Amino acid sequence: MRLRLARTARLAAAALTGGVLAAVAGCSGGSGGGGTPAGSAPPARTLTPAAGGGAHPAAAWPTYGRDVARGGVAAGVAVPGPLTVSWRVHLDGAVYGQPLLVGNLVIAATENDSVYGLDQATGAVAWRTHVGTPVPLDSLPCGNIDPLGITGTPVYDPANGLVYAVAETTGYRHVLVGVSVRDGSLLLERDIPAPDGQPRYDQQRPALTIAGGRVYVAFGGLYGDCGPYRGSVVGVPVSGAGPMISYVVPVSREGAIWGTAGPVTGPDGTMYVSVGNGSETGTSFDGSDSVTALSPGLRRTGIFAPSTWADDNAHDLDLGSTQPALLPDGMLLADGKSGTAYLVDAAHLGGVGGQVARAAVCEAYGGAAVQGSIVYEPCAQGGLAAVSTAGHQIRVLWRGPSQAQGSPVLGGGRVWITDYQGGTLYELDQATGATRDSLNLDTTFPHFSSMSMTGSHAFLGTMEGVVAVGGV
Repeated sequence: MRLRLARTARLAAAALTGGVLAAVAGCSGGSGGGGTPAGSAPPARTLTPAAGGGAHPAAAWPTYGRDVARGGVAAGVAVPGPLTVSWRVHLDGAVYGQPLLVGNLVIAATENDSVYGLDQATGAVAWRTHVGTPVPLDSLPCGNIDPLGITGTPVYDPANGLVYAVAETTGYRHVLVGVSVRDGSLLLERDIPAPDGQPRYDQQRPALTIAGGRVYVAFGGLYGDCGPYRGSVVGVPVSGAGPMISYVVPVSREGAIWGTAGPVTGPDGTMYVSVGNGSETGTSFDGSDSVTALSPGLRRTGIFAPSTWADDNAHDLDLGSTQPALLPDGMLLADGKSGTAYLVDAAHLGGVGGQVARAAVCEAYGGAAVQGSIVYEPCAQGGLAAVSTAGHQIRVLWRGPSQAQGSPVLGGGRVWITDYQGGTLYELDQATGATRDSLNLDTTFPHFSSMSMTGSHAFLGTMEGVVAVGGV
């Protein structure tokens, strides 16, 4: 799961509020396996039927990409005006995930293992819940996030009013928490034993998703691919009670599931995950460098891999750096580190070499956006690519600014993307890729940064907190 950038304790029992530095400015035969982290697990706290009765707030952006297919299309956004910073807030750690938009709140999770509810209009802190002690980088075997706390984008369940997040805490534990969106109350916490048995080497970076009464959580390794980890997906009941299910990539080592957008869910409930390079470079295919289809019960039901999988593995050129993009006609577009994109049939992935079409697009990292037959791929070099899949052919229509390497979203006839190294937000014409506006936000963004949108505002996680941009 190396990013190849050269080429381009115990949980708190109650919510805390205030006290922040806020500055507001105007697999058939799936391989499931159990593992127990070192040390004793924290006590489970499960959701009781009486918790949070009544209607819960609706959400304009409840999950990464706004929907479980990860389309990344904002609803009800008008043609934008001049871009301005509406407010910015400094939180207690970096915000790597997309902010969620629930009711009148922006929900943000930090690497300091805190979840915040911020007023959408002003950025004022409505509540803060600190759920654990993050792991400092100097105690990890490798990695590049310091400290390591909540990295994956949380998910909101309107059925019970909870925001779910996974916190890495002292002792290399990964703990699923459920926080009330109304007041930040910590109502659910459950340790997730590492399915590969290697919690010290596992990192939870992909966005969470909810389907069929379960929260799904995917794992890869730390930056640097150290240690004997294997990629995995875990399903936990939304109540926190009852058995967990899991799928482990059948590799001897690596096979990370680490793309930031997380599992992509199709209309029939099938989940699609991109899998990174494995350690195998011989002739026996091991499930790595693939798009893998999983049933809601986390059994593998299909797989696609390039015929070059062994060479990809040897040179760290796998598909694991982005999620597969699900198209309305039932096709998937998969792009990754090699720069070759593959169009496959989602219902029949085709196995090794089973693509419908392939073409050179770009070396891609982060989360794509999709509308109609066009996929907007986040490119590490050469600029974002608008890729047509019409007629089951792959054709690049246009490219955005070369420095804009973040993960795009769509709204108001525009493509919105960050230069996360330079701190600039770009507004691109969706039809041509022409730059319509840009705004330097005087901040730094995490790798693969993206945003959420509603009404006339975009909300972006930064290395310091959250910034809201008006004019959208």
